[in-house]
Amino acid sequence: MTKQRFTPAYPAELRERGVRLFRENRGDYASDSAAYKAIAPKLGCSPDSLRVWCQQAERDRGERGGLTSAEKDRIKELEREVRELRTANEILKKASAYFAAAELVL
Repeated sequence: MTKQRFTPAYPAELRERGVRLFRENRGDYASDSAAYKAIAPKLGCSPDSLRVWCQQAERDRGERGGLTSAEKDRIKELEREVRELRTANEILKKASAYFAAAELVL
C-alpha cells in the first residue's frame, strides 16, 4: 500500500475561480503549463491542483474524455453501498451459523 500525501480540501468556489481564471487568461501564456504556474500562486494552490481542476471541468463540460464529477460521485456512492451490504451480509451469515449451531445443541 502506498502512503498518500495529505492534500488540502479546497472550497468549490476557489476551484471554480481557478478554472475561470485559467480559461480567461490562457491566451496570455505560451502554454497551459505556463498558465498553471502563473495563476496557481495567486490562488494559493499548486499548479498541479489547478491543472487537475481544469481537466475535470473540461470532462464535466464534455470537452475531454473520462468520468464526470457526477459519475465519480455516483461510483463512490455505489462503492459505499456495496461495502455496507457486504458487512450486513457477513453479519447475517454469522447469525445464521450461530442459530444453526444452537439448533444442533437442542
